[in-house]
Amino acid sequence: MIIYESNKHWLKDIRHLFRSWTMTKIMRSVLGIGVFTAIVSVVELEIMNIPKFEFTSSVFSLLGIVLSILLVFKTNTSYDRWWEGRQQWGSLVNHSRNLAIMANVTFPQEDRKARHRLASLISNFAIALKEHLRKGAVVDELVYLSENDRKAYIEKQHLPSHISMQIHQLIQHQYREGQITGEDLLNFKPHMQALMDIAGACERIKKTPIPFSYNVYLKVFITAYAIILPLALTPEMGYWSIPAVMFIFFAFIGIEMMAEEIEDPFGLDCNDLPIGDIAHNIKNNVFEILEHRQVQDKEVELYQKVF
Repeated sequence: MIIYESNKHWLKDIRHLFRSWTMTKIMRSVLGIGVFTAIVSVVELEIMNIPKFEFTSSVFSLLGIVLSILLVFKTNTSYDRWWEGRQQWGSLVNHSRNLAIMANVTFPQEDRKARHRLASLISNFAIALKEHLRKGAVVDELVYLSENDRKAYIEKQHLPSHISMQIHQLIQHQYREGQITGEDLLNFKPHMQALMDIAGACERIKKTPIPFSYNVYLKVFITAYAIILPLALTPEMGYWSIPAVMFIFFAFIGIEMMAEEIEDPFGLDCNDLPIGDIAHNIKNNVFEILEHRQVQDKEVELYQKVF
């Protein structure tokens, strides 16, 4: 995700836009439609000498309004999905911290093993969910894994739910051992259950894209509009129709492709959510709360080699 300060640097913010792969695709498409318009202009003006039609541009203006309405719907829908994804990961941060804080005040101070285990599980849930929403959880990214954990995790198709189960088992074990009270257990449950609620909400966003027919129809509409538009503008504007068509196409396809970029907010595009950074922050937060320290990557690597 591109990080910037709003209302600070006008030209600098515009420069950030061109670092996006989406913008690269947009400019390639605009260049392609510019070449097509140039060919149409040469054919109409130099070869065929087509006469001017007064009514054509007004028809395209009406079509442009219809297309704009469709693009507004697509953009709003995509942004709603992006924002809901951010809300869910914000809730994950809050519930992870609350879970760690409750464990910090209820677990015995001398029980360092349970504290370390819970901090590792909460961290691994966020890290596993991050990759689960992309191409599948990567076991090698998880922290402080024992050999038994590693073998069990590799076999799981839905790793976040397994880690959530391990968190429940740890809290239940602490209750049966008398380390926490029944009231403490009840206070833990909403935060533990929220983990899977958040995972389910993110999966709903991931696995339910905007309906395919609507998506394809919008693409066909934009393509047809861009192909036919030079036929209407060239008799009126001559060769000036080339930059005019390119600019109009830039506006329409730019909005469409930016909406597509944020439609799946959990990917790796420039404007997708920084869920990797959020998961890393959760890891640091819970270890700071439960063990009063920051996690060092070298320490994690050494632990994984030993166990």
